[in-house]
Order: sequence, then structure tokens, then C-alpha cells
Amino acid sequence: MVATLKRIKALGVTMTLDDFGTGYSSLRYLASFPFDAIKIDRSFVTKCTEQPGNLVLIRTIIAMGHSLEKRVVAEGIETKEQLDLIQGYGCDEAQGYYFSPPVTADEFAELLARGTL
Repeated sequence: MVATLKRIKALGVTMTLDDFGTGYSSLRYLASFPFDAIKIDRSFVTKCTEQPGNLVLIRTIIAMGHSLEKRVVAEGIETKEQLDLIQGYGCDEAQGYYFSPPVTADEFAELLARGTL
């Protein structure tokens, strides 16, 4: 399907993705539901240093979230370079393997008790 779309695009046809953001991540929900924060999906973050288009989306999500007075959290941070990019765009929070693999509630409590979070 992607190859076919690329061939059509090469013919000079303008294409628009219809119904973008439907489902639970719909922009309508973002504007109308009382969320405190939005998360940038790890699929955008994981390859953000390799795919410039992802950086555009990340910057846009951060700007949109802040315009709606929401905190913005980036998930899937795995490298210092990703963290630096995300922070440079003004992202409020980050999570991912760069900081820690997932832990159980007991392990989390232990990390808190030791002050290592």
C-alpha cells in the first residue's frame, strides 16, 4: 500500500490523510476531556534522532499540549540524545529505559526509600 501511495504522490497528486486522530487519541477528546497531561507515544520518540519527521511531530505535540495548558510527557526515552532533544523542545516530563526498566510496586517503594529516584 505504501509503495502505491508513493507512486501516486510521484504523479503530483496531493493527498490528505482523512480522520486523523480518531479513537481515544482524538484531538476532540484532547480539547474536551479534563486531562492534566498528554503523552507523546514512544513510537515518535524511539526513532526521533533518525527520522526528522518525528521531531516535527514531537515539537507540534509539545506546543499543542502547552497551548491547551497540559503537561507533556514523552515516553520511550532510551538515550541521552533523545532526552536532550525532548528537553530542548520544552517537554515537561520523560520516562523510559534511559531512567529505569519497569519495576514492581515493591521495587519502586525501595527506590523511593533509598532516594534513588
